[in-house]
Parts: sequence; C-alpha cells; structure tokens
Amino acid sequence: MTKILIVPNYMRPDAIEDSSKLQTWLESEGIEVSWVPDNRIARMEHFDPAEFDLAISLGGDGTLLRAARTVGYSGVPIVGISYGHLGFLTCAGPEDLFGTVCDALAGDLHVSRRATLEIEAEFIMPDGGMRTEHCMALNDLAITRGALGDVISFEVSVSGNHIDHLRGDGFIVSTATGSTGYALAAGGPIVTPEFGGMVCVPLAPHTIMARAFLTAPSDVVEVTVDPERPVETCVFADGQRVGKGLRLSHASCRRGEGDITLLDYSAQGFYESVSRVFYGKAGNR
Repeated sequence: MTKILIVPNYMRPDAIEDSSKLQTWLESEGIEVSWVPDNRIARMEHFDPAEFDLAISLGGDGTLLRAARTVGYSGVPIVGISYGHLGFLTCAGPEDLFGTVCDALAGDLHVSRRATLEIEAEFIMPDGGMRTEHCMALNDLAITRGALGDVISFEVSVSGNHIDHLRGDGFIVSTATGSTGYALAAGGPIVTPEFGGMVCVPLAPHTIMARAFLTAPSDVVEVTVDPERPVETCVFADGQRVGKGLRLSHASCRRGEGDITLLDYSAQGFYESVSRVFYGKAGNR
C-alpha cells in the first residue's frame, strides 16, 4: 500500500484545512496517510521514514525544511506546496494541490537531488567540559552573535588549510540549496543546485578584504572561536537552534552522506524560481 507523509505548517489554517482535504481524498484512493505532529504540542515519535513513498509539505520553505529533517537520508521524495511568502523550494501553489500530488504519485515530476550538510559542533559546558552535537541541514549552518551582541573572533579553515582570522557577526556555511537564503542576504552568490560544494559567507566582517567563497564537494569547513575572546554565540542548522545556552568552541561542516530528493515540474525550475522570487518575473510553467 502507498503511504504518504503530510507535513503541514500548523500556524496556517488554510494549510491545515487543505491537508485534511488531501487526506480525505488520498484515503478514498486507498492510500495510507500520516501527519507529522505539531512540534509545539507533541514530539515526533520514532518511526522509519523509509516506510513512506512520498512526503508532502504544505507551507513555506521552512515547512519544507522540516520535511527534509523528518525524512533525513531515507531518499523519500518531497513535494512542496507553497503557503508561505517566498516558496523558493516548493513546487506549486494551493490551487494546484491535487493536480501536483497526482503528478507526483504518477512519477511525472522532475527529480532534483540536493546536497546536504553534516555538522559537528563542540560547545563549552558551564562546568568547563565539552559537549558535541551532530545534525544535518539542507540549507545552512549559521554561527551568529548572541543576545549580548558581542563581536565574534574566529578562525576559518578548509580541509586543514587556514583561510583567515575574522572578527564580525559570524559565519554561514551553506549548500547550493541554501545559497538563496541567509547566505544570499549576507552577500553570497546564487548557486545552481547541481553544485555539490559549500558556500562560505562571512557575516558583517570587520574588514573589506573578506569575501564569500566556494569549496569542493570533498572539503571540510571548520570554524574555531578564539579562546582568548570567549563570547556568547548562537548556532543554527536550517534555522533550528543547536547547543542552546552553550558557548561554541568549534564547528565543522562537510557534505552529508546522502541527498534530499525534491520534486518539481522542470529541470529549469530553479532558474524560474530565481526569476520569479528575486527579479519579480512570472514563471514560464
């Protein structure tokens, strides 16, 4: 039996309403449906994402990123329906919900495989001990200033090669998919999803020499906070806080062991979205 995972934005009543309608229709077609729970109310119980044939995200890009975290490296394809402001990663709007899901189930959508990040972050505990956290991201790792607003002093290296000592608001390591998010807002380039390396962007560096740069797919990017200048930092993976309340010592990023599979209508969907979102032009589909 075909199994579908619905990932709605629980903050949008229209997304919830359409999710219910979609469930009713899918079940009438003999398809089993499960919902990712509202994380404000309940935690997701352990389950095997590989049991599902398709994940449907109903929300904005943030909802699709939650769907990506949920399916992980299982290979389950994700189709996104946009109820948000940008919808850069999504495939269609709510008016095309049922037709898009039909096309996805029929295998008529284009498959886009997106590189991920494998992140390891080391934090200093209040007692002086160390704690290491591991996570994956489809978009980016962002290291930013903490609530006190102190400038961060840190070293950046790539695969053992020292790049620079920087002082500023932080640093972003992004995938090609995330290049149109925070990294772009910080001055980074727009990068085609076919690029498998990482996009590295300093945040408000206190120098005119620091620039964004790209790495090879096999590289490892490391950020080490200056131990002589211990300041509060915030660390985010796809906008989700990592090591909350702890001080970052060191973070490393490499390409993840698997990709995320997104479905859209065309191999040119990325460029159509760039035109629509950033240049205000209507798509061609």
